[in-house]
Amino acid sequence: MKLKALILMSLFVSLIKTEAQDFHFSQFINAPLLTNPANTGFIPAADFRLGANYRNQWASIPVPYKTYSIFGDAQVFRNKLESGWMGLGGVILRDVAGSGNLTSTKAYASVAYHQMLGLSSLLSAGFNIGFANKRVDPNALHLGDQYVWNGKFFEATLPTADNFSSSTATYLDLQAGINYAYFPSENAYFNAGFSVLHINTPKETFFTNGTNVIPRRYTAFVNGSFKMSQDIIFNPNAYASFQAKAKEVVAGGNVHYNLSGDGEKQLIGGLYYRVGDAAIGMAGFQLKTMTFTFTYDATVSSLSQYNGSKGAVEFSVIKEGYYNEYFGNKRQSLCPSFKY
Repeated sequence: MKLKALILMSLFVSLIKTEAQDFHFSQFINAPLLTNPANTGFIPAADFRLGANYRNQWASIPVPYKTYSIFGDAQVFRNKLESGWMGLGGVILRDVAGSGNLTSTKAYASVAYHQMLGLSSLLSAGFNIGFANKRVDPNALHLGDQYVWNGKFFEATLPTADNFSSSTATYLDLQAGINYAYFPSENAYFNAGFSVLHINTPKETFFTNGTNVIPRRYTAFVNGSFKMSQDIIFNPNAYASFQAKAKEVVAGGNVHYNLSGDGEKQLIGGLYYRVGDAAIGMAGFQLKTMTFTFTYDATVSSLSQYNGSKGAVEFSVIKEGYYNEYFGNKRQSLCPSFKY
């Protein structure tokens, strides 16, 4: 019965993955360019940043899903534009799913413009363009029409009627987004954004006469940051994403605790909830310009009876920095910090 449950679960997970079409990170706040291209160059506490993300999902099933990304972005033309600047960046995403080694590789170039509105708010708009490649190993797949019940469990003993015309699919992908930030004082900050991914609804299929297209994905988020004392900054966050019949809603918050007095060392802890799916615990550490964050998804839905509540492990590392004195370090926006 355990083998039967694992097979059924694997099929169920594959269906979820197919319907949702897209990646997702629990640490959406640490994957800024994937969440919204308007985040490109929107770095309130620095001039540039580099980051990497790793997610291992459903590790308790026979073949887990692994997602990786690396990104970088920077503010440019800050000293040429009196009340605004541009952001340039790029991101590479790779996702490996299932026993058929369904592998997706995407690379995007991203640009955004940020315009100050008075002294306490900022409006941003961004766009990215990229290419995606998806490939699969048909010989490693066991499809639904191959399974038969042998009296004890399901076996993939039948031939399949699905014939792949190609093991790869490549397409152009476009996304756009807007952001608004409000920072009335050094102790309070608010940011909200909306983006549309796959604007061009690209075709993605491994079959000659396939008609499958990737539906548009609509994403909205709200972030806040509030300095509660000289040692505590509270950051509430919420995220919602909708694509065809799939949806994801995550809300929660994290706290940064000042360990060194000057903000050079910070301890991070947080808790989030993905509606109808998982509770997400967060722990991290910031050392000068480097931030390391770990999250664990504990499944709380009915799927927990199959995966033992073991949802996903996720890790991110981000480095932020300033340009040298030749370029200057004009501060364009303000967010709560332990350093002033």
